[in-house]
Amino acid sequence: MKRFYVMITACFVSTTLLAQNDSTKAQKADTIKIGGMVIIKKDSPDQKHRETTVTLGNRRKQKNSNISTSEWIIDLGFANWNDKTDYTLATSQGNLINKPGTTSPLGANDFKLKSGKSSNVNIWVFMQRLNLIRHYVNLKYGIGVELNNYRFKSSVSFKEGGNNNPYTLQNINHAFVFRDSISFSKNKLAADYITIPFMINFRTNPNYSDKGLSFSVGVSMGYLYNSRNKQISDERGKRKNRGDYDLEKFKFSYVGELGLGSVRLYGSYAPKSIFENGLSMMPYNVGIRLSNW
Repeated sequence: MKRFYVMITACFVSTTLLAQNDSTKAQKADTIKIGGMVIIKKDSPDQKHRETTVTLGNRRKQKNSNISTSEWIIDLGFANWNDKTDYTLATSQGNLINKPGTTSPLGANDFKLKSGKSSNVNIWVFMQRLNLIRHYVNLKYGIGVELNNYRFKSSVSFKEGGNNNPYTLQNINHAFVFRDSISFSKNKLAADYITIPFMINFRTNPNYSDKGLSFSVGVSMGYLYNSRNKQISDERGKRKNRGDYDLEKFKFSYVGELGLGSVRLYGSYAPKSIFENGLSMMPYNVGIRLSNW
């Protein structure tokens, strides 16, 4: 009988020790990935003490391919231009025309923009990065649309030329600008381009997507596919007048991009006027690029 009690006691102790070992055994962590966010759950016998870790971005060393692609990159920024127009010459050639009855000619003040409301939005369908030198130096290129809205402080209006034009005393075959007789609560010239950028890209830490410094510089070529003069006033309501207004069909720009970690800034400057005749406006854009690539 004594042996029986000893055997029972030994079995009980062994079972207790095994149970304790199982309860303290490390559990495998559950990992869930949602885009660039990683969620790690570490199990615990006590559900109240389960650990959950959320990591934003991929800080692990990444394997670089010779060609990498990013889609639907968005730029949000401000638009403006450098006005180098010779208004005396432009007016004498009939490119800037006042409505009959006015006396003062158009000048630089008529084409000043509302800086905080003149906007630039770029939507890049895709961009690719081609390795040139060990991923530290790359060729970066893509294609997208460039949308520019130039908001005027004054009441200038853009018109297409043609016979029997009510805004002039003579017939004009080309587009022209004049000072309107009413005030607008909104007066903007919109110019939209299909644009292809080419840049040389430099990266200080190519093994991590959200670390280090990234710098790109290059050129872009845009093709004008849509332009309009949109105005809102109490007298006329909302009007959207479409025309090319002697805008150049092609737009050449110097472009750049600066990235620190996951933050990206961009800029562009066109050294040639976007107008064919009269106005000499060199546009530039600056803003934030929503991309960590």
